[in-house]
Amino acid sequence: MSDQAAQSTGARIGNIALWALQILLAAYFVYSGFMLFGDGLVRKFDEIGFGQWLRYLTGVLEILGALGLLIPRLCGLAALGLVGIMVGAVGTELFLLAHGDAKLPALLGLVALVIAYFRRDTIQYLFALVTRTERSA
Repeated sequence: MSDQAAQSTGARIGNIALWALQILLAAYFVYSGFMLFGDGLVRKFDEIGFGQWLRYLTGVLEILGALGLLIPRLCGLAALGLVGIMVGAVGTELFLLAHGDAKLPALLGLVALVIAYFRRDTIQYLFALVTRTERSA
């Protein structure tokens, strides 16, 4: 097998693995987002002290981020958005909750960061599209 064919095969396998990771992360965030609409986390968000609107907003953002992970042009930006949500979750767990556990949001944020890094070409494409539109206006 030539070097080019080996690189092509390796890139294809990496892309498949990345899509599998994106699908798994999206499934988790859909689950997590819908859990935020139930009564199970009301007490936790009362302890945070910002009101229940934050619970609903977080649920909507997680579900939208999960859907964005499944759209090829948006997957990098969606992953980056989920990193931001998880940074907020880690900070909340560490500084606002009496018995917070930041391990899961930190792990999810790290996975989303890996996806954002490997899908950075989609982020760059969207950024170029927006800046091109602004220059022509």
